[in-house]
Amino acid sequence: MKTTLENIKDMIDVNTIIGDPMQTDDGSVIVPVSKVSFGFVAGGGEYGNPAPGTPTAADDTHRFPFAGGTSAGISLTPVAFLVASEDQMRVMPTQCNSPYDRIVDIVPQVLCEIKKFVEGLQQKECCTPGDNTNA
Repeated sequence: MKTTLENIKDMIDVNTIIGDPMQTDDGSVIVPVSKVSFGFVAGGGEYGNPAPGTPTAADDTHRFPFAGGTSAGISLTPVAFLVASEDQMRVMPTQCNSPYDRIVDIVPQVLCEIKKFVEGLQQKECCTPGDNTNA
């Protein structure tokens, strides 16, 4: 088990969970994010004494008094992508479980658009000379 865990440490590093960044033509940077899962199982048992009245061989060297087995598994699953463009950072999950996930994802973008809209209105009020004709 110790050897196995040491080898796993060598296999898994930060670049396994947070992948290498990729640059797109428009200048955005995409970083993959993954989930790594490991599982181990081991078991064993001993055969009991033969039942009374069961014929036994004179030589017990052919008997196997112990049974055992081990197994291990690894799973590497993509979870999301971090997308960084020049004016925003987004997390794009690989699976949207519900509409609420999408809403939470777009709230920062909506707030940014509202802020730009309000700033635009304030700038128009400051720069436009007042027109007091009520005709």
